[in-house]
Amino acid sequence: MKILFVCLGNICRSPTAEAVTRTLAAREAPELALELDSAGTAAYHAGSPPDARTVAAAARRGYELSRLRARVVRPEDFDLFDLILAMDQENLAALRRRAPVSAQARVRLFLEFAPELERREVPDPYYGGPNGFEEVLDLAEAAARGLLAYLRRSARAA
Repeated sequence: MKILFVCLGNICRSPTAEAVTRTLAAREAPELALELDSAGTAAYHAGSPPDARTVAAAARRGYELSRLRARVVRPEDFDLFDLILAMDQENLAALRRRAPVSAQARVRLFLEFAPELERREVPDPYYGGPNGFEEVLDLAEAAARGLLAYLRRSARAA
């Protein structure tokens, strides 16, 4: 199962979602064979590491992001990935405009996997204070656990 996490610039939310899901999958669902990546819908930060505030907040919880580098969603991503998970409605709309008809159903919101949160979007912490990065981690942990549960159920049904 190949999963791509997507936000705007790929330096805050989507690399956090990637790292959190990777860590939780290794710890809580090692039976799942996952390939994870993240990307942005805009090229503002292509080639850059994640935001230093994102890296620091994640490191405090044991998540490693420092080796990740921002990239832009490529046309071939719609063929390569089984799920493409947007962090918010704006990026979901951008992905759906770019996605071929055959990939539309695989483009979803990340927080769909955490319905108990009663939220649909992971807010962008870039222009806010340090609490925003903690909130992104909280949301990513909940959605990653929901995603892993969904993938386990899907694997059993297959």
